[in-house]
Amino acid sequence: QLQASGGGLVQAGGSLRLSCAASGRTFSNYVMGWFRQAPGKEHEFVSSINWSGDSIYYEDSVKGRFTASRDNAKKMVYLQMNSLKPEDTAVYYCAADRFGSRWHGNPPESDYWGQGTQVTVSS
Repeated sequence: QLQASGGGLVQAGGSLRLSCAASGRTFSNYVMGWFRQAPGKEHEFVSSINWSGDSIYYEDSVKGRFTASRDNAKKMVYLQMNSLKPEDTAVYYCAADRFGSRWHGNPPESDYWGQGTQVTVSS
């Protein structure tokens, strides 16, 4: 019901735009989030955006470089990633949760998880 896309290989300093398409139900009243998992590491929270798009949070290492947005009419969520660094290399996942209150647990939990998309940043 959630499908992330838009990953790829990019050089350091480059940009990518990830998309998350929702299907099968409406997620307009859900908090949407982005997570990533690098090889050998745990899932890491990246960003969250509330249903209206006016409350957005970012993990410290991506602040100022990543921008989350959503289009409820199109059932889409986006993550614009600029000034990419090699340490951003990971599989990126989108998630949907009614409140997002379990996203900072270990491991994070969510009502819905999407399939991931690989982002590789070369130095």
